[in-house]
Amino acid sequence: MKRNYKWLTLLLLLVFAVSITGCGGTKPAAEGGKDDYVVKLGYYNCDHMIGAVVGEAAGIYEQMGLKVKLFGNGKVPQAMAAGQMDVGYIGTRGLMASRPKGAPIKVAANNHIGGSMYLVVANDIKSPQDLIGQPLGIGNEPEKSEDWPVYAKTLGIPVEGSNYKCIEFDSDQAAYLALKTGQIKGFTCCDPWASMAEYEGTGYIMATYMEMMTGDEKQMGSCCVYSMNENFKKEHPELARKMVQAHVEALKYVYTHPIKSARIFAEYYHVPEEVALRTIYKKCVAEGRTLTWKIDEGQMRFAMKVYQNEKLMDEVPAYEDVIDIEFYKSCNLEDFDKFIKEKVDPVFPVGMSYEDWKKKAKEIDA
Repeated sequence: MKRNYKWLTLLLLLVFAVSITGCGGTKPAAEGGKDDYVVKLGYYNCDHMIGAVVGEAAGIYEQMGLKVKLFGNGKVPQAMAAGQMDVGYIGTRGLMASRPKGAPIKVAANNHIGGSMYLVVANDIKSPQDLIGQPLGIGNEPEKSEDWPVYAKTLGIPVEGSNYKCIEFDSDQAAYLALKTGQIKGFTCCDPWASMAEYEGTGYIMATYMEMMTGDEKQMGSCCVYSMNENFKKEHPELARKMVQAHVEALKYVYTHPIKSARIFAEYYHVPEEVALRTIYKKCVAEGRTLTWKIDEGQMRFAMKVYQNEKLMDEVPAYEDVIDIEFYKSCNLEDFDKFIKEKVDPVFPVGMSYEDWKKKAKEIDA
């Protein structure tokens, strides 16, 4: 995912740790008693993190006997890296970059594969070449980002930022507002802001970043993961497993109850319900089954290969140092592929049109 990784400096981590002292750290459960610990779960303003809010609003955490406090749209990667949050939906690259710096977090389950990132441009941009020399929300050094080089190479335009008026925004929402008000001619983002541009008619998606690329090699990688604080996992092992299971139930809910999930998404992300629906359709049908809890070693290792070859990280850690596969297996999770084949494919097959999907979804969630 497109993110600014300057937060990985130790100074920023310490500053942030102080700023959220109210969150506290983990503490051991009382021996032989019920674990009433309140789990701190973070997510940020990207559609890939929908599982966090669905878990709360659909009552999944409560049904599983979990006490969870959500921290939305804040500095979740920093909090996780500083050891001040228990569980977080964060970018795979950010997690892996933080491990060599001592961050006490590992991948507990997957969350989203592929990029599902978008290059959104103004309506008066008729060809990729029209972007050259224009103000774009693609970051100050787009050639060092994960997604921009893929867009540029696919569209046949220069990768180097010197060919554009590059602007760094602190959020996708801010970039969208800049496009809407005519300050920029394009920007890269995750949803719901690409769907918002289409919904409001302020722009259109020129390119989609799905597969990662290094040289001539392209393959699906891991975009963002369900990360967990190692101290929380050690001190609250049963709660930790339940949290992963709740993550699974939340994603299953999104696939099987898209209308209800869209209403939740619209409320938490402050967008129209139609935009939320378009967003969920992209993730669950149009672009395949990109929301997933399944850890695919091939996808993870390819992502790490891209980080290494494209010099997107100072130091790429060992696979075993970022993926806690034994903990993942101990959670006894439902098989993702079997779930999709039995519960999703017969109802919402890949390739289904948006209108047919929405009609069927309304029949389920009348």
